[in-house]
Order: sequence, then C-alpha cells, then structure tokens
Amino acid sequence: MSSIKVFLAEFIGTFALVFVGAAAGVYGQSLGLLGIALAHGLTLAVFAYAYGHISGTHINPAVTLGLAANGNIKWGDAAVYWVAQLSGAALAAFMLRMFLTPLSPEAFASAATNGALVAEFPYYALGVEALLTFFLVNTVLHTAAVGGDKAGPFAGWAVGLTYTIAILAGGPLTGASLNPARSFGPALFTKIMDPSKLDVQNLTFYLIYFVGPFIGAILAVLVYQILKYEPVYLDEDVEMEVVEIVEEPVKKPARKPITRKSTKK
Repeated sequence: MSSIKVFLAEFIGTFALVFVGAAAGVYGQSLGLLGIALAHGLTLAVFAYAYGHISGTHINPAVTLGLAANGNIKWGDAAVYWVAQLSGAALAAFMLRMFLTPLSPEAFASAATNGALVAEFPYYALGVEALLTFFLVNTVLHTAAVGGDKAGPFAGWAVGLTYTIAILAGGPLTGASLNPARSFGPALFTKIMDPSKLDVQNLTFYLIYFVGPFIGAILAVLVYQILKYEPVYLDEDVEMEVVEIVEEPVKKPARKPITRKSTKK
C-alpha cells in the first residue's frame, strides 16, 4: 500500500471530521447534542466507505494505535497515519477559525472538546474518554478491521453509529472526543482549560484527550484477543486410533576379516 495514498486519505478524512465536527460544536445551540453527534458519526461513516479501501479510514490516532497493537498494520505505517491525522486536524481547525473570525472572534471557542468533568475532575474525564474509546475501537476491530468478524457492507455504519452514541453519552461530560486529533486541532487556538495559555500547552489536555483514548484502545485490543481465542477441545465421542510404532533393530553389516600380508619371502 502506497504511503502517499494512505497519507492523503487519512489527511483528508481527518480534515473533514474535525472541520465538520468542530463546526457542529460552534452551532451547538441550534443543532443540539443529537445534531453534533450525527455530524461526527455520519462524517466518519461516509469516509469509511470513501477511503476504507485505501487506508481503512482510521482518521483517529487511537484507532491507529489499536490496529497497530493488534497487528493489523505495522508500527512504521502507524507513524504515517499519525502525522497525516494530526496535520489534517490542525489545518481543519485553522480554516474553520479563519472562516468564523469575521463573524465572531469568540465563536471558535465552542469548537473545542470540553465538558463538565474536564476542569475539576480530570481523572474522571480521562475515564470517560477511555471507556467510550474502548467502545469505538472494539467496534472497529470486530467489524471493519482485517481479521475481524466483518459486518459486510454495514461495517462503516456500525463504526459511525458507535461514534454517534458515544457522543450522546459523553458529550456533556468531556465533549466525547474519543480522538486525539479531533481535540488537537482546535486546541491549537483555544484557551478553554486555562485562559493564560493555549489548551495545547496544558498537560491536562494530553492526559484527558490523548492518554484516555489510548488506554481505551489498548483495552479494546486485549478484550478482542480474548474473545477471538478459540481453544480446541477433543470430542469425547470420537475414538482416537492408537498407532503403535515398532522400531526394528538395525542390522549392522558384518565386518570382513582383516588379512595381513606376510613379509617373509
């Protein structure tokens, strides 16, 4: 698989997810939580079908980590995915901010992933992100990933709907990013956690939106490995034929008598 094709597919897919998802966050008052959840889930599902045959449409560093840990992709290839995803997210956030600034300079702040637990209960927020990411990566492994129990043509919708219901459950708590790239792009320009510095400069940001999803992804891989393991049991009703191996003694060749030459004439 060409690294350039993978890079472009992941770059464009992540750009679309962050641009649409962040824009939906800005319009949150008119769209509501359901609208924001559908904006993310539908975008993920659409690009799963558009670029799934090229890169698998991870468009999420946590999903890439899970698939690399599961052996679906090489770790060297995972680095290409991560660079494409983070750069695509950064450009999407920059473009959206540029479009929104003439209308309202403060509007872009709503594009950041944030919730009730983030400021005062960061470890609870980490737990929410880990749990919801577990659900997402679990769905990817069992439906869309190579070697999983494929859901056929519905795999993309399964993943997209999982993202949707995860946002419905965790959106008010943490923003339900489940995706370090989705959080990273807007964090380059917002100061939600601490007004004195950008969110991307805040260590708590990485704890919640990077460490949390990565833990969830690894847990999903561990559970997937357990569930796919199928031990072989012997059927008690089947009689096993015992074959007795008889070793025949090896016959050594008879030695020829040694004749000595006489030195007498």
